[in-house]
Amino acid sequence: MKPLAKVKCEWSPKLAYVIGLIATDGYISIDGRHVSFTSKDLELAELYRDYLGLDNKIGKKARGGELEKKYFVVQFGDVLFYRFLLGIGLTPKKSKTINALKIPEKYFFDFFRGCIDGDGSIGWFFHPESKLPQFRVRLASASKNFLKWIQSRMLRYGIKPYICKSRDIFQLSFAKEASTKLLKLVYYRGFPASLGRKYEKAKKIMRV
Repeated sequence: MKPLAKVKCEWSPKLAYVIGLIATDGYISIDGRHVSFTSKDLELAELYRDYLGLDNKIGKKARGGELEKKYFVVQFGDVLFYRFLLGIGLTPKKSKTINALKIPEKYFFDFFRGCIDGDGSIGWFFHPESKLPQFRVRLASASKNFLKWIQSRMLRYGIKPYICKSRDIFQLSFAKEASTKLLKLVYYRGFPASLGRKYEKAKKIMRV
C-alpha cells in the first residue's frame, strides 16, 4: 500500500521557509516517518504547522533537564515527506553533521528566513563612541560545513559573511553592509509571514 501524504512536497516560499526551520530547530526521527519541530515561540510553531497544511495540536515540553514545559512542539508522521527531507540532504541526528542541502535557487532566501527564525539572531545597537547604528545578523550551528555551504551561496549575491566559533558552536555572521543587503533579499516584497519579533528588528535595519 502506498503511504499517505500529509504534506505537499512541492517547492514554494512557504515550504522553503519550513525547511529552514527544520534545518535549524527541527528533528527527524530514526524511525523513517516522524518529523518534529520545537520552539519557544508559539507563533513559530503555528507558522510551521499551518505552512505544512497540518491540523495537529501544538504540544508543550521541557528541555535540558528543566521541569517547566515552556517549549512548543509539533510532531507528525509522514513517510513521503520524511523521504523528501532525506532527498534534499537532511538526516536524523543532524546537528553536527548537516551539510549542503538541495535548495532551489529561487527559494534560497525563503529557506534562509526560516534559518534566521529557527536559530538565528538580528542584533541592533548604537556604537558607544561614534553613536552610529550597528547591526549584525547571525546564524548559529554545531556544523561548520553547513555554515560554509550557506556562506558559499551568499557569495553569489555579493554578500560576504564570516564564520567564527564560540565554544562548541559556530556562527555565520554578517557585518553592517552585508546585513542590510541580506535582509532586503530575505524580507522581499510580498514574502510569506514569518516570526514577527525578528521582522520588526529587520525593518529598522532596512530603513537605515
